[in-house]
Amino acid sequence: MTHRYLVAEHLFAIDAAPEYFALLTNYAPFLSSDASDRTPLFTIRVNAEPLPSPEGWELVYTDKSDEDMPRIEMYKQPDKWLFLVSMYRDSEVVSAIECSADWREVNLYTDEAYTRFAIDNAAMLVFAFATVHSKTLLFHSSVIMRKGQAVLFLGHSGTGKSTHSKQWLQAFPDASLLNDDNPVVRLLPDGEIRAYGSPWSGKTPCYNNESAPVSALVQLAQAPENTIRQLRLSQAYPYILGSVSGLKVLPQMMDALYESIAQLLESRPVYYLECLPNTDAAQLCAQTCLP
Repeated sequence: MTHRYLVAEHLFAIDAAPEYFALLTNYAPFLSSDASDRTPLFTIRVNAEPLPSPEGWELVYTDKSDEDMPRIEMYKQPDKWLFLVSMYRDSEVVSAIECSADWREVNLYTDEAYTRFAIDNAAMLVFAFATVHSKTLLFHSSVIMRKGQAVLFLGHSGTGKSTHSKQWLQAFPDASLLNDDNPVVRLLPDGEIRAYGSPWSGKTPCYNNESAPVSALVQLAQAPENTIRQLRLSQAYPYILGSVSGLKVLPQMMDALYESIAQLLESRPVYYLECLPNTDAAQLCAQTCLP
């Protein structure tokens, strides 16, 4: 069975046994009924087969971040990629993602017990890689919508992005959460920059198929008092680069990321908010970002 999904106007497909789709409740708002001949950017085929061995593959990079975050080992052959994924930094491999060089064909191998986790990680990774040349950025961010605009909160895990979003929700009855972990930002041909919800929202179930123009981006830092300042382009760039997904060992992909980030920074302000976990911080941030 194949289902097609539309995320930030990008179409992709998942091919799996019917019982697997009952697990994918986070994808339901993005289910596409479009019966046109539009070709999906990529198709993920879920295989109930043993995980392939990395023997004969060249190890490119191992992504090991926080202890409670997945570990991803990246391998390559001349015409394809292999990603071995663990649920946590020091745990065993539970899924394997084999991709064609153009990212269009994806075979996912996993045990049934890890199906939801495996599909989410495969879809997020390949979505980021397959859309990067379309001025699309998959962010690690929490996003609030208010006054018809979106504000993105950036920072490492544990910085307080979700907490700050909650403070906005408490402070402003007209605010709403667009996504709490992996929103998509598109730089559109007409110059508009929009933030979109996605099926991926970390520990907070928030799967809104909505979008809004981006007003500002805010890098968060915990501090004993609330202060905010606008960053210069050179100061803001590392924070944006560290917040977007991409296979940074590929020069062509990095060039595309650089181009999109440069365009984003030229047209939207980035602020540095040192803050306490209180509504005063939300008030200060809102006054600055949505005057």
